Amino acid sequence: MADTQPPIELVAPDIRALCSGNTDIEYVTSVESGVPGPHVVINALCHGNELCVVVAVERLLRLDIRPLRGRLTLCLANVAAFRRFNPARPHASRYVVEDFNRVWSREVLEGRRDSVELRRARELRPLYQQADVLLDLHSMVNPGEPLALCGRTLRGRALALALGYPRWVIVDAGHASGRRLIDFDAFACPDDEAGSGGKVALLVECGQHWATKAAETAFALSLRTLAHTGLISPSLVHAHAPALGSAPQRVVEVTEVVTATSDDFSFVADFVGMEAVPRAGTVIGYDHGQPVRTPYDDCILIMPSRKTLRGQTAVRLARPIAV
Repeated sequence: MADTQPPIELVAPDIRALCSGNTDIEYVTSVESGVPGPHVVINALCHGNELCVVVAVERLLRLDIRPLRGRLTLCLANVAAFRRFNPARPHASRYVVEDFNRVWSREVLEGRRDSVELRRARELRPLYQQADVLLDLHSMVNPGEPLALCGRTLRGRALALALGYPRWVIVDAGHASGRRLIDFDAFACPDDEAGSGGKVALLVECGQHWATKAAETAFALSLRTLAHTGLISPSLVHAHAPALGSAPQRVVEVTEVVTATSDDFSFVADFVGMEAVPRAGTVIGYDHGQPVRTPYDDCILIMPSRKTLRGQTAVRLARPIAV
């Protein structure tokens, strides 16, 4: 895969003024309506190099939204990694010690391991457990279409489809290297156990980390989520959110996660994601010299990694499913 770096269109915001927020957790701002309704948490910055989602949350804060019902919370998560962002080495600030979005199991959170990311995760855990709806904003290394990752629950899929965007909705079970925030606790509870009104989480990859368009997508989807949950009027979306695409949404299910078994993993082409490989058995890459092949016809490649180390996800393989 070519190592051409996308241009950095955004300037990393100075977020120091957001530190105090209005809660007892730094970089968390919460507004209660006083009217019964869901607690919606918009979460950003699981990874310190995701500039676009920080720009989007900063813009949401400037709107000074007062929810019509329920409660709205805006959270910047891995601020320690974001502080290390350097345009000269923009990929290096993804995390400080470990991936914040791979620690979300009770065994890890309640275990003896320690890191900057784990300390922040333990601090934020009560907030996430209070949420009824979680929109977890992310971005991608490669330029490409935005993606909604809904985990394995039907309610996550329903939320993605209700928002009407992105075009691609990904049903998946996460990564071998650790559990994501959207897979944590009640968010991943089976639908038959959650019942009506169960907690729901959606992860959206809004576009390339440093692209202006990705920041606009993150902002627009945040407002759409708030309108869908009844926290704001749809008129606020029309007044402030940029128009998004109108192509019919497609749901694909990840059937296989390719996890690198070595540090010597490479693809045979410059895949950026969402390519459909026509024939089963096609070699798409090599892991320490061993071929990696597609398991079926019309196999869709989800988020191929630019550089994959042992134990990390190299690519996810998916096929379309009926909505």
